[in-house]
Amino acid sequence: MASLPPPYQTHLPLSPDPGEKPLNYEPQLPLVPIHVVTHASQLPAEFLEPSAERQLVIGFDCEGVDLCRHGTLCIMQLAFPDAVYLVDAIQGGAVLIQACKPALESSYITKVIHDCKRDSEALYFQFGIKLNNVVDTQIAYSLIEEQEGRKRLLDDYISFVGLLADPRYCGISYLEKEEVRFLLRQDPNFWTYRPLSEQMVRAAADDVRFLLYIYYKMMEKLNQQSLWYLAVRGALYCRCFCINDNNFADWPPLPPIPDNLIVDGNAPEEEILSVLGVPPGKMGRVIGRRGASILSIKESCNAEILIGGDKGPPDKVFIIGPVKQVRKAEAMLRGKLMDVYY
Repeated sequence: MASLPPPYQTHLPLSPDPGEKPLNYEPQLPLVPIHVVTHASQLPAEFLEPSAERQLVIGFDCEGVDLCRHGTLCIMQLAFPDAVYLVDAIQGGAVLIQACKPALESSYITKVIHDCKRDSEALYFQFGIKLNNVVDTQIAYSLIEEQEGRKRLLDDYISFVGLLADPRYCGISYLEKEEVRFLLRQDPNFWTYRPLSEQMVRAAADDVRFLLYIYYKMMEKLNQQSLWYLAVRGALYCRCFCINDNNFADWPPLPPIPDNLIVDGNAPEEEILSVLGVPPGKMGRVIGRRGASILSIKESCNAEILIGGDKGPPDKVFIIGPVKQVRKAEAMLRGKLMDVYY
């Protein structure tokens, strides 16, 4: 079991900016410097040059406009125990993001993120980066709930604000997040403006600086089998919307089943990602009225079934889970597609 490292055992008071609505902090985390990065030389050497001798765990997130394959990546946030780095993709451009590619693809650097799918998609299609070795706190939360006997409702995924508010992990009220969401609704180009305002810097930093604290709290709770599921599902979620023509052959291999989970020849079932194509204009028929068709399949299968929605891709259904459950979901979805034709 992991224990909290020294920076997360201290309780130093934070100094909210005058005139701004502060976060309701519980517990108190140390205030660390925030660096806006426009050139790779401003990033730590151990990040730019990953190695087995200097393995890292960092908080990670991305901000942008309509963040997906077609959107614009504006800021990439990196949270270290002693500093937060805001990698400015607008000012630094593709050269700066490409300098981060070895770290983002490295198995020596663990990237702690909440809901990796769209971030991974943007990095892959805009910069050719295959996000690897993530710990997705949304997945970890569900695994802990399941491990402790609490069943998650279908499509009830914990939000980052909800995770922060949970006293088991952080116990804070992230009030400014709602303010930023309101500004984004008013102006979707919010993250493109330069220079970065104090509010932009603070909001971007707050999206990652709690992640390491949450990570260590979660590592204390997860058992060995859940840790393997976390690694595999994180890898599959990173690939989810990154469809290519070679069935992800150029991506890193999935984490193997650890020997300690194989007992008397019995092991957890392999988990996979399956992508089903849907005829143009027929996705609504597959989803059903108010989602009834897709919901009935989700209720019948122990697998995650994801649809691209407004950001796309519009003609694909993504299924993640144990092989047998994925095959069952595939068969049921194909049945719905047959209904479309007849």
